[in-house]
Amino acid sequence: MKTLTTSLQYFVVQKAGLSNKDAVAHILSGRVLVNGQKGQLTQKLLPADEVTLDGKVIKTTTEFLYLAYYKPRGVESTLNQGIENNLAEALHLPHRVFPVGRLDKESEGLLLLTNDGHFYNQINPAETHQEKEYRVTVDKPLTAEMLAAMAAGVIIMGKITRPAQVTQVDEVTFAIILTQGLNRQIRRMCYKLGYAVERLVRVRVVSVELGDLKPGTWRHLTSAEMEKLKTQLQLSPNS
Repeated sequence: MKTLTTSLQYFVVQKAGLSNKDAVAHILSGRVLVNGQKGQLTQKLLPADEVTLDGKVIKTTTEFLYLAYYKPRGVESTLNQGIENNLAEALHLPHRVFPVGRLDKESEGLLLLTNDGHFYNQINPAETHQEKEYRVTVDKPLTAEMLAAMAAGVIIMGKITRPAQVTQVDEVTFAIILTQGLNRQIRRMCYKLGYAVERLVRVRVVSVELGDLKPGTWRHLTSAEMEKLKTQLQLSPNS
């Protein structure tokens, strides 16, 4: 998912069906306005920008959405409607939003959703090492050795996982805080240590918590949550 960075000239050519020559003339003469101001030929457009041509709106502003969603077990973290049980059909939202990160089909819990490309690119890449917290229930009693190994790192897919914070919750359940997101990472780690995951729930992404959301429901992030996230992700206040 990328932030819209099309130049104004290219946008006017495509949207208004003008030639390059006519688009340039319209922009230079002030007939094309961006947010009420005379546009510039190479000006980059953002989703929040409104563009008018001779007073007619040819690009509306995009309302940014930031949602917390409890992905139920069995739902795929994809918008591809060719895949059964995809997010698009599960959400039934009027706006297209993108999942920030993934949860495998058999896992459940917190999934952030947004249509803000800048926000997405700040939080989603693996190299940003943002914290994600999980509750994991396994098929047999935990041991101190197993928990220590999960915390120190386990070799999966030819590489050792980053150190993690691990806390025992009960006889067969532990909490783990990861700062990476390898494919089916927790399940693979447990398997290498002789355990099978019976339930895996993500309860936190950075500072946003699952809270009392029920499976299949979503809510808007609060202004307090957004401000805290922006501070942690070093986003500008207008992002």
